[in-house]
Amino acid sequence: MRLLGRGKVQEQAIEELLGLSRNNPFRDGTLKVFYSLFKDLDANQTKNEEDQELVMRLSPLYLEDREKAVQEGIQQGIQQGMQQGMQQGMQQGVQALLETVLKNSFGSLDSELERAIALMSQLPREELASLLLQLSSLSRQELLERFGK
Repeated sequence: MRLLGRGKVQEQAIEELLGLSRNNPFRDGTLKVFYSLFKDLDANQTKNEEDQELVMRLSPLYLEDREKAVQEGIQQGIQQGMQQGMQQGMQQGVQALLETVLKNSFGSLDSELERAIALMSQLPREELASLLLQLSSLSRQELLERFGK
């Protein structure tokens, strides 16, 4: 509230805000409220000198927070991309394993077996592990009855 004050009260509030650590929840909360005010003041064409000074003094904090948000967004994007890449890599690895096992069991892969591989590779990990143990005892017909559709 003191940020909305005038003169010394406002100056002291700004100094206190600048002195808070970046991880302080009061700083984040106060800055969020300020950003709303900042947008309104910045959009106002008839700012008085005190409003302009407030915007100028707090602009670095606003820009710093925006940069922090961008960096966090980039980091989250990288992490999500890595997770998706790992999932795709695992999916490809499972398909390659199934192809190898079925080639060894049946000699070659045709379109029916490739469709079965695609379905088998979508199984949850526990079911896939159980299936891999059973593959050597399944006939081609049994496999296609189970996964050929």
